[in-house]
Amino acid sequence: MAGPRKKSKPRYQGLFISMVITVIMVIAGILYLDGLTASVLVKRLFFPLCRMMLFILMGLVVGEVIEATGWTRHMAKLAGPLFRYGRLGEKASAAFTTAFVSGVSSNAMLYGFYQDGSLNKKQLFLANYINQFPAFFLHLPTTFFIVVPLTGRAGLLYFLLTFLALLLRTGLLFVYGHMSTIETVSVNQADIQDIREPESKQWKDIIKGIRRKLPARITTIAMYVIPIYVLVFLLNKMGGFDAVDRFLSRFIVDSFMPVDSLSVIVLGFTAEFTTGFATAGALMSHGVLTVKQTTLALLIGNVVAFPIRALRHQLPRYVGIFSPKMGTQILIGGQVLRVVSLIVVGVLYYYLTP
Repeated sequence: MAGPRKKSKPRYQGLFISMVITVIMVIAGILYLDGLTASVLVKRLFFPLCRMMLFILMGLVVGEVIEATGWTRHMAKLAGPLFRYGRLGEKASAAFTTAFVSGVSSNAMLYGFYQDGSLNKKQLFLANYINQFPAFFLHLPTTFFIVVPLTGRAGLLYFLLTFLALLLRTGLLFVYGHMSTIETVSVNQADIQDIREPESKQWKDIIKGIRRKLPARITTIAMYVIPIYVLVFLLNKMGGFDAVDRFLSRFIVDSFMPVDSLSVIVLGFTAEFTTGFATAGALMSHGVLTVKQTTLALLIGNVVAFPIRALRHQLPRYVGIFSPKMGTQILIGGQVLRVVSLIVVGVLYYYLTP
């Protein structure tokens, strides 16, 4: 395994260039896009962007505190056996446990472990993909109590299928880690060194560590997150994502779903999150769709819409926390795994149920 990577310094020059590019994009949007007023920019762009950067900053601080206080060792014990089986080590196990609370903190921890040589690139990718498991439960309370009242039994089957797909890909990832040629000797040595470290640091040392590391991390993240977020916002305002949604919805409906399901899938792409589920429930209650057809429609909408939403909403975070190349690779790889597992489960459900 490679040794610790060189600590980065704040990239203020790069941040300045990034801000200049961002301002140019915003000005161009104001000049050439209809309806892009100052109030729209403030409500739809500035406030959401500030909120996202605030959560990223908080996530970085929480991750640093968890690592510095020695809680990574305690948290790693919860999922330790699985991660030892997958040859991913205690560090990845700690990040996995953290992901039940904050995905940003977990990813920041993973990248920090990668930078100091505790994880190699393959382990970083596998650990991030496995963290889809806690992410599922992190968002479950919000989605479950919206979807099930709207779609009833079909909604319950939808959640069951998505959970089975999650179990399938998580289990396969652990098996792949166990059977692959990950440098387990180096990982074990890193874990042993970590155990021999003091249990925790004084708070003044923790604060010093945060002040030393945070400027470099947050400037690098802002340098990529802000212009990419603005670019995605402008593309969305131009209708770019809606065009992709409509194209994919026509392909999916014409190829796999009955015409009656068209409104379910299209609304799942172009409208608010709850609209597609509400429409599915209405069609099912009026006898237009059966429970099985509704479940499959929701699953197909999940397969097609969520990767697009991930690129739209998660790409800036991944590119900021990781590097642009690595962040894009991790995000696309994770979505491919997600889509493939959902397709497998959906096909089995289609053929094995009456």
